[in-house]
Amino acid sequence: MNKRNEHTTPRIRASVCMATYKGARYVGEQLESILTQLGTADELVIVDDASPDDTVKKITAFDDPRIRLIRADSNQGYVRSFQQAALASRGEFIFLADQDDVWIPGRLERMLSALQSTAVVASNFDVLGGGPRPAIPRLRAADGRRSIANLFGILIGYRAYYGCGMAFRRELLGAFAPAPSYLRESHDLWLAIIGNMAGSIAHLDDPTLLRRIHDENATPKGWRSLATIVAARVVLLRLMVEARRRLPSSRGSLSEAS
Repeated sequence: MNKRNEHTTPRIRASVCMATYKGARYVGEQLESILTQLGTADELVIVDDASPDDTVKKITAFDDPRIRLIRADSNQGYVRSFQQAALASRGEFIFLADQDDVWIPGRLERMLSALQSTAVVASNFDVLGGGPRPAIPRLRAADGRRSIANLFGILIGYRAYYGCGMAFRRELLGAFAPAPSYLRESHDLWLAIIGNMAGSIAHLDDPTLLRRIHDENATPKGWRSLATIVAARVVLLRLMVEARRRLPSSRGSLSEAS
């Protein structure tokens, strides 16, 4: 690329990455809440995971140049879809967004502000329409720098890291994706592990989105069997080892953000 084109090519600030699957019922409301906060230098990258309903039709109806839609040939699961969206993104800051939530006004700028001095940011959420939240304590800003305690909390299950409330700097993309092949769920905990292992994660006290709780949420609402819980903890321990292995190449650039 010559210098003339280098100066005329627009720079992407924020990339919002979304995975959709059978989301026709709710995705329109979520897209509206996101697009109203995006500027002309931002983008919304959506990977549709071979939805059998009208999800793609609902997305293309927006006809917004900031939307980049990628259609998977076959169903690959939400972890791979989020990974594909992140790898296709071009922004300096990468946001994760679910298909069925609603962003609270000011979310984008609030999280961008936090990302000026940290590699990962995680916020709280409220439930759309009111109602009880999952039985897990809210994140506290004061705990953002307590990386060891946060990692322990991830293992035990009381740190409320949800991908829909998280964003990270592009410098971490190489550590985040591609995800380990054994990771079939909890891409959000993978990102939280990376942020805490890097010692560069911030918690926001206030909610930045309204989460829709319904029967088709990817995050389970009930208790799991003991065998499933133990297997999940083994995966988390493996992810911590993997994050430690991947992070050295990222630390030089992360030091500037911390």
